[in-house]
Amino acid sequence: MRVEEGVNQLTVRGFDEDLAESIRRLAARDGTSLNQAALKLLIRGAGLEDGEGSSKAIGSALDDLFGTWSRADADAFNASLDVFETVDESAWR
Repeated sequence: MRVEEGVNQLTVRGFDEDLAESIRRLAARDGTSLNQAALKLLIRGAGLEDGEGSSKAIGSALDDLFGTWSRADADAFNASLDVFETVDESAWR
């Protein structure tokens, strides 16, 4: 990705056909250009759709339903999974 300094323009490379098709469908549905559709998806993905710092950003949209974990909770949960990282060699004979 290349961002030109002082210009609100960037070049994005390496996205797959599924994303390209999603952008095309959005542009067709809304009657907009591919650029406008891609920009809409970027704004939505950055959580800026409803203003800066919207809680609709990917990763927090369901927090009202499920809550969030503290860093200590997440670390404790991940530590409890360590036992599953050990391979029981006798099961593979």
